Amino acid sequence: MENFNKPILDINNLKTYFPIRRGILSRTVGYIRAVDGVNLEIHQGETLGLVGESGCGKTTLARTIVRLDQAKSGSILFEGNDILTKDEKNIRLLRNKIQIIFQDPFSSLNPRMTVMDILTEGLIEHRVIHLRQKKEEALQLLNNVAMDADALHRYPHEFSGGQRQRISIARAISTKPGLVICDEAVSALDVSIQAQVINLLIELRNEHKLSYLFISHDLSIVSNIADRTAVMYLGKIVEYADTSTIINKPLHPYTKALISAIPRAGILKEKRTILKGDVPSPSNPPSGCRFHPRCPIAEKRCSEEEPQLEEKNKNHFVACHLIPTSKNSY
Repeated sequence: MENFNKPILDINNLKTYFPIRRGILSRTVGYIRAVDGVNLEIHQGETLGLVGESGCGKTTLARTIVRLDQAKSGSILFEGNDILTKDEKNIRLLRNKIQIIFQDPFSSLNPRMTVMDILTEGLIEHRVIHLRQKKEEALQLLNNVAMDADALHRYPHEFSGGQRQRISIARAISTKPGLVICDEAVSALDVSIQAQVINLLIELRNEHKLSYLFISHDLSIVSNIADRTAVMYLGKIVEYADTSTIINKPLHPYTKALISAIPRAGILKEKRTILKGDVPSPSNPPSGCRFHPRCPIAEKRCSEEEPQLEEKNKNHFVACHLIPTSKNSY
């Protein structure tokens, strides 16, 4: 794994809650704890994978980073500046440096705009380029994502899903960002197209020195692009390590279940870890360890005391009472 020294994004104890309102007066009677005390770092030039089941808070975390959702508390430092303290004017400027690629490229592209306008709208709005430079800049962006010039004057509905996602990627890199958030960016694509888009993202990362937060529910996809991976469950990070360690030597029972669910070519019969029950509601999370109602090895302590994310092995962090700390951790 490449050696990363400088954190471009540093998230500390981040919490994002959504109020639950009821009654005629819409009184707040509780909160949905979508993100509940997350700590993460992304280094310059690094891809951090973020995995977990649907509803675990991955997308809310992404939306909080770009201030589409409002954090309750904590800090998000981007290049040393706390995003959460910025006013609207400064956050607009900051969004040039942090871009997001959404899961559904069709809904995230304006159907009434041509590709040229989609790719250059932000650049013109922020006066990065002049109107006379639109075509030249758009052609360069299309070339970066291996699309032909004839796409310039066409509309989003005229392209396939993979082509639309390439356009979304071109738009994301148009402002020369430092960080790109890929929120399930390939999950809606065919498997063969997924591989092409992943390879494109890797090429662009290396060429433009980008950092990625790559969000997915599929560990097999994350393993192809991420340097490190964080596993999220019900608003919290439960395991955090080098991606090869997460894939080959998982420690947390939840991570082991996710690994077990990955289909393996040529293996017809394999013992899988089947989790019982569904993900609990984030409005009423279980006491103690949030995973304990579904955990195959849970003990009494797990329902009473919340585990902290601790370094069990060197650079391998796990939130579990039952995983011992290695003597070689430090």
